[in-house]
Amino acid sequence: FPYLCKNYVSMEYKNRIADKLLRDKLEAMGAVLIEGPKACGKTTTAEQQAKSIIYMDDPVKQEQYKQMAQTNIRFLLEGETPRLIDEWQEAPQLWDAVRFSVDREREIGLYILTGSATSKEKPRHSGAGRMSFLDMRTMSLYESRESTGEVSLLALFDAPEDIEGVSNGDVETIAFQVARGGWPSAVTMTDQSAAMETAHNYLTAVAEEDISNVDGVSRNPDHARLVMRSFARCVGSQMAVSSMSKMVNARGSEMSRPTFSAYLGALRNLSIIEDLNAWEPSLRAKARISRTPKRYFADPSLAAAALGASPDTLLKDMPTLGMLYEALCIRDLRVYAQKNHGQVFFYRDNVGLEADAVVALRDGRWGLVEIKLNQSQADAASDSLRHVANKVDQTIMGAPSFLLVVTADGYAYRRNDGVYVVPIGCLKP
Repeated sequence: FPYLCKNYVSMEYKNRIADKLLRDKLEAMGAVLIEGPKACGKTTTAEQQAKSIIYMDDPVKQEQYKQMAQTNIRFLLEGETPRLIDEWQEAPQLWDAVRFSVDREREIGLYILTGSATSKEKPRHSGAGRMSFLDMRTMSLYESRESTGEVSLLALFDAPEDIEGVSNGDVETIAFQVARGGWPSAVTMTDQSAAMETAHNYLTAVAEEDISNVDGVSRNPDHARLVMRSFARCVGSQMAVSSMSKMVNARGSEMSRPTFSAYLGALRNLSIIEDLNAWEPSLRAKARISRTPKRYFADPSLAAAALGASPDTLLKDMPTLGMLYEALCIRDLRVYAQKNHGQVFFYRDNVGLEADAVVALRDGRWGLVEIKLNQSQADAASDSLRHVANKVDQTIMGAPSFLLVVTADGYAYRRNDGVYVVPIGCLKP
């Protein structure tokens, strides 16, 4: 067991933001599907609330379970509820069986399903009305207890007159957090060098096994590494797939565009990569809004590992550190927004106005975010945010609840122009 390794401090479960989200969903629906990359904590989080568990990828019983799925699938569903079915996609028939059971029992909180990959077989029914969905990501800085949590993202929507906070970290800390990532196993390690190996080992497993196992299509591990390295160079950009493919071939590969796209599709099915979609508000003036999504890994450490970047090399390459720091902030903002029934987008138009992130809540409120490594960049970032806000048709969209500059270190405060400046190490949901 990994927690017996000397690099792990304890078996203590670190509370996750997803805990309450899962509890709320179980109180509303018959079943909940938790999706996300391997090792982000899906199973451990589900185990905290499950009353019985079956691990479908148990190497000792896996084949037996698959036979049961063919002959007596109801046996796999038997147990005290909520029943956790871990890695359900190992027996895709379970999806329709769970849906049928929820229909028949007419109760809530019966099943929790977890999966690190999309099922190879498409279910007959979507699960609409029976199944709720929960996306899980790696740990945010607040969950890993590296953010003081002095400034709440939700509280900013109420436009407080004053905020206070001071980050415990600095740029060197950010470089380490980027390279280590938010993997629960890495966060609990006391040996920093060992912690940073987590992402490298992860990419090796993806290239050597997972990228072929996800859909049964044999893929070249070297090509997988090449694709991931190419994608890492595009993190935070809107580079088209065709351009990424050309970039790979310019480095001596002879991978066709359809093949390159297939590798990206497999990585997406494994929840290794995740696009950030563009926000499309109503504008006061006519302008063409960019619709190409931004490219991100599920965790910034995967991009760092794919590029062979360590904290030391990142500190010597500030543009790359800035790119991966933005990826870390986007991850945290997504986790915090989800807790508040919100989503994260970005804004960019054809005249160069942009906002690194737009946090939009279900009730229609929204805020604009710029992400900067240094607080010395706050003036320019604030000007940019105000220009974007003025371009939005506020008679339709409403006024922004906040304008926010997220920095790597320093103090949290409200500027005289009303723009908030908050270190990522002070933020919480």
